[in-house]
Amino acid sequence: MSSYPNYDIVVMGSSVKLDVGFIGISNITLIEVADGYILFDVGGPVTRDMLIKGLRDRGISPSDITKVFLSHLHSDHCLNIDVFPFTTEVFVSKEEWAYVDKPHEKDIYIPWLIKEQLSRYRLSIIEGRGDLAPGVKYFPAPGHTPGCYGIKLALLDGSRVTLAGDAIKMPTEALRGRADMCFDTKEASANTIAEILADSDIIIPGHYPPLTIEDGSLYWTDPQLISLVVR
Repeated sequence: MSSYPNYDIVVMGSSVKLDVGFIGISNITLIEVADGYILFDVGGPVTRDMLIKGLRDRGISPSDITKVFLSHLHSDHCLNIDVFPFTTEVFVSKEEWAYVDKPHEKDIYIPWLIKEQLSRYRLSIIEGRGDLAPGVKYFPAPGHTPGCYGIKLALLDGSRVTLAGDAIKMPTEALRGRADMCFDTKEASANTIAEILADSDIIIPGHYPPLTIEDGSLYWTDPQLISLVVR
């Protein structure tokens, strides 16, 4: 196994919504490192079957995931944590852990008793910047919430991949330079997006297929595909 990380999107995110609200399909990304697997976000009820099937199709069981990194604690990114055994190490930022107790008055997306649920795991509260493994760095990405975090991957071919979570949910936010749902400040969001754009070749947004930066231009080629089955 190379000392460089590999990544694979287990569940492809989508920004598709209904007129009554969000569907909530967030990207779930598997990171393979020398000593095992790290999962960036776990999704919520809408993506539960997709997550389990995505891992199974890759020959991976939930018990094979040694670390789960939660970008933030909104329901569409963290509620499937119960799929994984309590021996899993779960990473959450100190800022997000505190934010859950006193969220923005308009933030209705934090699950009930999420701290109690996460406390049953091997919980690692992080702050600042640091390393999860060689070539895998975490960093603060405030804006969507004050405690949002992202991960930067340095691949063998020299590519810089950023798992942005909801710091950048979709390309319109990257192009505009600010997230459209800020429960932190607009300035914090703008600063985070500027850092990600300056330091990435590929961006995995929170709710969209991958974005590529080439010669200073942002583009994407994968369509958002979603099947609607009416029963």
